[in-house]
Amino acid sequence: MHKLADFAAVIFDMDGLVLDTESTYIVAWKQAASVMGYDFSGDFWRSLSGLHYQDVELKLIDYCGAEFDLQSFNRLSGDCWRDHVNVHGINIKHGFSGLLEVLIRQKIPYCLATNSRAVNALECLELAGIKEVFPIVISRDHVQQGKPEPDIFLKAAEVLQVDISRCLVIEDSHAGIVAAFRAGAVSAFIPSTAQVDPLTVELCDLMMEDLVQLMNAICA
Repeated sequence: MHKLADFAAVIFDMDGLVLDTESTYIVAWKQAASVMGYDFSGDFWRSLSGLHYQDVELKLIDYCGAEFDLQSFNRLSGDCWRDHVNVHGINIKHGFSGLLEVLIRQKIPYCLATNSRAVNALECLELAGIKEVFPIVISRDHVQQGKPEPDIFLKAAEVLQVDISRCLVIEDSHAGIVAAFRAGAVSAFIPSTAQVDPLTVELCDLMMEDLVQLMNAICA
């Protein structure tokens, strides 16, 4: 079993891992799709977990056909999302605060590495009340290719000034685990959906139910 002392740094994903944003995105996507006359399955929405918005758009086009109006969908879903989070806020995932305290106490560097654009990531962190928590935020804007390509995690390791092989990447999505595997990091998988791809389990180094279980396992 890997221990926290084995790592030179910890890299957190944001959506679905630190913040419960993915549920807010799905609410907004469903509302926008409904307004446009579409009714997608829950499995389809869950398949978008962890993807960069450009990949989300490609999946929508593939699913609906080339006539799908992405511009209207993006505008409507953005409006629906802001309406939702302005009322309900964005929740922080269970166990994050406790793990963060351990990292700070043990002086282990950490950062955020997200497929979201920087402006969107910072907005989400602010809505959750933790905008100042991460000294380093690596976003999709900083790299050529998003997850599942390894670029974001390699960039994070570069900025942290540590070897990627000595980084623990904590992820909730298949795309994120694939990216961590390709980067050469040690990965911990905490699924944010009930259905899990067997390949994700095969590629990750650790699999836990939540951040509390992860913290108890690597800090024991």
